[in-house]
Amino acid sequence: MKIKNIILTPSYTGFYFDDQKAIKNGATNDGFMYLGTPMTSGFAKVRQKGEAVSVQIIGDDGTVGVGDCAAVQYSGAGGRDPLFLATAFIPYLEENIVPLLIGEELDSFRRLAEMIDHLIIDGKKLHTAIRYGLSQALLSIIANVKKLTMAEVVRQEYQIPEGKYQSVPIFGQTGDERYTNVDKMIMKETDVLPHALFNNVEKKLGKNGELLLEYVKWLKNRIETFRNRLDYQPIFHIDVYGTIGIAFNYNYDKICEYLLTLETAAKPFILRIEGPVDTGDREGTLQALKLITARLDAIGSKLEIVADEWCNTLEDIKEFADEKAGHMLQIKTPDLGGVNNVIEAILYCNEKHIGSYCGGTCNETDLSAKTTTNIAIACRADQCLAKPGMSFDDGYMIVRNEMNRVIALANSRQ
Repeated sequence: MKIKNIILTPSYTGFYFDDQKAIKNGATNDGFMYLGTPMTSGFAKVRQKGEAVSVQIIGDDGTVGVGDCAAVQYSGAGGRDPLFLATAFIPYLEENIVPLLIGEELDSFRRLAEMIDHLIIDGKKLHTAIRYGLSQALLSIIANVKKLTMAEVVRQEYQIPEGKYQSVPIFGQTGDERYTNVDKMIMKETDVLPHALFNNVEKKLGKNGELLLEYVKWLKNRIETFRNRLDYQPIFHIDVYGTIGIAFNYNYDKICEYLLTLETAAKPFILRIEGPVDTGDREGTLQALKLITARLDAIGSKLEIVADEWCNTLEDIKEFADEKAGHMLQIKTPDLGGVNNVIEAILYCNEKHIGSYCGGTCNETDLSAKTTTNIAIACRADQCLAKPGMSFDDGYMIVRNEMNRVIALANSRQ
């Protein structure tokens, strides 16, 4: 079977594009809006609507595969590709990509995805969002042609050892509603929580980290008070966007001392801190996370460091894993381009015994969330993000329900 046609439509994502640099530098909330001047190229406002491009690939027998070109909430930050706007990129796709793919044999997801992922136009690789959406649609149509789940296709094409398909721990994110949404997570017994969005020193972390410490204590007490069963022991995973480094002026003795204080406050729950330090560049951030990870390990701490910023591409992930710059790496799925890279990143982390977190962004769509959930299941990731959105329930519903359906269907064929 060959590709007969490709249809492109503008779409909305589950959240918004936010200028991270402006927010870190004091942009203030006014309701749901942000006040302030954008500081990242491409942004017209500090917060603006999230956009995507839906891709429908049609085979010559009428089979359809779908995917969404989407980019992360904090586009243009941390070494990422610039803002992805549907109106700008649909004409580009129609001119450069659609003619290239029409007539291609639908024989292998991996071959087609790698072809798109390595494509060079005008001296540059395609925007990560384009590679992300096209590869989703290719995986979708190959699965439909073969009458299999996307998870089964991934295991077949990447020679992943077979075995029972099992659930992957799901990580819920609260957004700024870091109290109300925790209650929802407790009721639904979410495996990993709450993300919590500590992205500003003075207003959220506290000048000496006191606000985050209070929050960890509150979180522990809230779970112990309202959980339905005593053996519900979720992992605490809090993203601080480099603010601990800022608060303690990059003094690594003080940073590690503070992290141990958080760990003690969280006990008996395991605590993960994502992005404790962001030096503003890739090498500096890698070395900082490597240092913190090694120090915590040397004293027997169980606190886990999670890398995110500057760990964007498959090559980045391999280097962070090789250098042990974190106990777990967020594989921020839209940043890797083709989902073929997401597959390889999870498998590489697993091989190196580094935590594989199949992540992403609140600013994705239901289609991209379902695709990467299939990949997390197939590759046996250590953690999978509930996405899109920041209200928790919608993203959790999409990922949990897809996970349950895929596992039941794939296992029924074994």
